[in-house]
Amino acid sequence: MMIQYRTPHITVFESALYRTTSTVIQTKGFVLIVDPNWLPREVSRIRQFVQAIRGGRSLYLLFTHSDYDHILGWQAFPEATVIASAAFANNPQKEKCLEQIRQFDEEYYIRRDYPLGYPTVDIEIFEDEQTVELEQARLRFFLTPGHTADSLFALLEHTGAWIAGDYLSNIEFPFIYDSNYAYEQTLQKALGIIREDDPALLIPGHGDATTQKAEMVKRYTESLEYIHNLRAALQSGAPFPEAQLWERYGNKRGLAGPHRENVEFVRKELASR
Repeated sequence: MMIQYRTPHITVFESALYRTTSTVIQTKGFVLIVDPNWLPREVSRIRQFVQAIRGGRSLYLLFTHSDYDHILGWQAFPEATVIASAAFANNPQKEKCLEQIRQFDEEYYIRRDYPLGYPTVDIEIFEDEQTVELEQARLRFFLTPGHTADSLFALLEHTGAWIAGDYLSNIEFPFIYDSNYAYEQTLQKALGIIREDDPALLIPGHGDATTQKAEMVKRYTESLEYIHNLRAALQSGAPFPEAQLWERYGNKRGLAGPHRENVEFVRKELASR
């Protein structure tokens, strides 16, 4: 697992799989780990890094949403206090998430040195702009449905870091598992954060972290354009501009399947309205 971005207080690890990020943030009073993933050696490296820097500080674990690739490292950090949305805690599909982990591990003969399980949430986020004070540092959370129903944004006000989960990636268009309309509303919420909170660092769940406000706006614009193009194509019967999509994002062999899934999901969503 490579280190993609690093400052004295923030370390963004990047997995070899899907360029998935795991972030470790340090303050005077605590260490916060976000979505530790993917492969056993990668989770182990994060664990070793945390052990090396922790120095007796409190340990917290934030899950941005319940996709199986984001939760599979939970019990590698059994002493951590877990933060996630109330929707995450009450997810009716917990067993499905665990089965996806089992399927992945068995398909690739993967063995882990910690048990698998669905995270138990200690601090639940149940409303927009809910603040949590941790060891004299403030975290502000936003409910962000669209990708999944239980997704979260987190702003760490002492560092200016914005944990975006599976939104605002530079390498993936929106993956819509919950609602294309809710996704659009979440993007508008993201634009408000960019304009009003002026985050110093955007960390997506997949792809590159960025400190550039223009890049943050670009990702918002491209994500919104994808949703509008998808909706318009399905409503009018006109072809979706796929050539433009692959020129922008690349990785067609990997992303063609998720795009087809989006088409079918949004087609059903539009038909149900």
